Amino acid sequence: MEVSSVPTENELFSAVDALLEEVAQDDLPSPEERKRLREAAGLSQEQIAKALKSRRETIGNWESGVTEPRPPKRAAYARLLEGLAARFPAPAADAPTAPAPAVPEAFTGPAPAPVTVPPSRPKTAASSTTRPAASSRRPGAKKAAAKKTTSAATADPRFENGPLAVIDCEDGQVSAYCVGGLVLDVPAKSIPALVDWTLTEAKLGQARLHRNGRDADPILVLTASALERYGLPATLSQEEQRAGRLAAGHKVIKQIEKAGLQLTQRGFGPWARIYRDPEGSKRRCVQMCILPWNALDAREWDKKDDPQLPTMHPADLARYLGLYAARVTTPRGSTATTGLELMTALRPPTRAEKDPDTGEFKRAFNDDALTAVYDVVECEVPDEHPILKGKFARHHLRTPAEMLMEEPYDWCRPLTDEECANPYLVVVDLNMSFAAAANGLTVGLNGPTHLTGNPQFDPALPGSWLVDLSHVDLSRVQVGGRTIDGDRLPSPFTPKGEKPEGPAWYATPTVAYAVELGFDVAPIEAYVRTQTGRYLDPWYKRLRDAYVETMADMGVTTDLTGSEFLEAMARRKQVDPTMALLETAIKATAKGAIGKLRQRSRGQVPYYEPYPALNRETWRPDIRAAVLANQRISLHRKLMKTAAAADLYPVAIGTDAIVYPSPDPSPLDVLPHTPDGKPAPGTFRLGVSPGMVKHQGTQTVLWAEQQFEEHGGVFNIANLIKTDQTAGEGE
Repeated sequence: MEVSSVPTENELFSAVDALLEEVAQDDLPSPEERKRLREAAGLSQEQIAKALKSRRETIGNWESGVTEPRPPKRAAYARLLEGLAARFPAPAADAPTAPAPAVPEAFTGPAPAPVTVPPSRPKTAASSTTRPAASSRRPGAKKAAAKKTTSAATADPRFENGPLAVIDCEDGQVSAYCVGGLVLDVPAKSIPALVDWTLTEAKLGQARLHRNGRDADPILVLTASALERYGLPATLSQEEQRAGRLAAGHKVIKQIEKAGLQLTQRGFGPWARIYRDPEGSKRRCVQMCILPWNALDAREWDKKDDPQLPTMHPADLARYLGLYAARVTTPRGSTATTGLELMTALRPPTRAEKDPDTGEFKRAFNDDALTAVYDVVECEVPDEHPILKGKFARHHLRTPAEMLMEEPYDWCRPLTDEECANPYLVVVDLNMSFAAAANGLTVGLNGPTHLTGNPQFDPALPGSWLVDLSHVDLSRVQVGGRTIDGDRLPSPFTPKGEKPEGPAWYATPTVAYAVELGFDVAPIEAYVRTQTGRYLDPWYKRLRDAYVETMADMGVTTDLTGSEFLEAMARRKQVDPTMALLETAIKATAKGAIGKLRQRSRGQVPYYEPYPALNRETWRPDIRAAVLANQRISLHRKLMKTAAAADLYPVAIGTDAIVYPSPDPSPLDVLPHTPDGKPAPGTFRLGVSPGMVKHQGTQTVLWAEQQFEEHGGVFNIANLIKTDQTAGEGE
């Protein structure tokens, strides 16, 4: 007879623990709530991954719902989320709203979770020709929406219909196409009525990205049929195009004025803001995006050689712009303008601070933000800046000793006889190189301090340094114990790749690189910033996540092998054309925002006269210079590692496109690998993440020689070699 043994206490406890872990399988919040809790706590995906002994990509997959955590990490993850939920409860959707304090909206409240756009199937032939069913409800009523992926706990009831709507008219019925397939009937018969309907009934907008920021205004995208319905011209006249706005005497402008609404100084142009005076701390503003007036420039938002937006169905357009708003931010104009606004939204300059004596709120400045317009430095500003008036002759070309010339590479050299024996030239292109260069970069947050009398170089101080680097000799430099031929590489200190000839102004990352290479530096003078911070980190992370998520939607994920990655990149635009447009817009946002930090005059004022951009706290040419210097230095560092690993040297570089001679047409045949097949450490690596590379194109060496002959010498061929004509665009 078999006798059953009595279980020990430890065995019983283990069995109970196993049961508890099974219960935890269904005890996790929704993916959107997981992300909200992490962001509310100010934690990064990397921090959670480190704590759970996992990878950042895995945490991202848990937050997007792509995969679910498995034991034993699931129980630990559930414990973390439970603790965060106790400290950061979700805002109650039905709770009564307390009276708002009499302070600007930008200073109040915690940051609700961003609105998440439900995934939509790729556009089919049927969806491009079939209009969604018309509403059977009374005008102003909301149609039944498709099932949303966001939980009720994370959705903001103020903006339950999403950040924007595309306004279209068919058979006399005006409809508002929102995210997630939602369509609203619009009762408004005039532009003022449309604005008031948006402010009172539409429930459009987007929650702030930072607790000290402000909610985004609702966006109305007007199609050609909507313009006709509301009495607006299909196109602006030549005079109106020059002015950038509708003529002041137009009947719609008069309607706006008569209704007591106001326009900003930009007037009623492609991007118009119409508002009423705030109610306490609540803004009452609507932004209009006039599609037929080229509000969405094809070079940034569309395919410039084959524009899709003018004929895109309103529902598809709402999906496209809604995804951009959910992953980046609500559009504010050009992608460059939106990218700059994103910086401010993630690092608000002010916050509300309660006066202990009076109990009233007052404005306080945040230490990690750009909070004021500071004095500028002569060497950092463009030629037309007012500070340079009377300093140089009108057409004087400033020298490196007079001007900070931190720009990306534009370099090309002749091929050697050995390189000409290769039949191909393969071009690899860095993903979002400017955004990647901003990651982890320390920049100045306050005004400049002038250092004179041969100051000691300090790599911790961002700014501009006048220093002579002409003594730096990289012709036979040691990298990883190997000597490389530095003459076949561009100089890291000049955009043209030429060796410096004397004292010149450099940003801190460039001078720090000279020190890293083992050379002495002796600055003559400097302009530095003593209040420092990693201002661009949250901006980079949001754009990185938006880009990686969008590429994943097209089948390009972070876990692909080299050949799988190349195949996925080649077919991605056929997987979902809308996501391909979103990819372009995200890349243009990253590039354009960095350029906006040193926005030049657009000819709106005479030379040397102040222009509007100079009044922005975010007009910071020193930060732009630091990013571009870091991009070029990071690129040169990889060039050195690649040369040391495989005796491989580039023949041309255009911004972030690098041309290598190759025996075969694929980058798999040219990029160096270790014996076990992994990318050589520190070299270029194929992949989707910012800073990794993709294949831009391949040409023959014979073609390059023909180009040199036609142009009478060596010129930069890097950006002419494109298998995909949109590759590298907007980087």
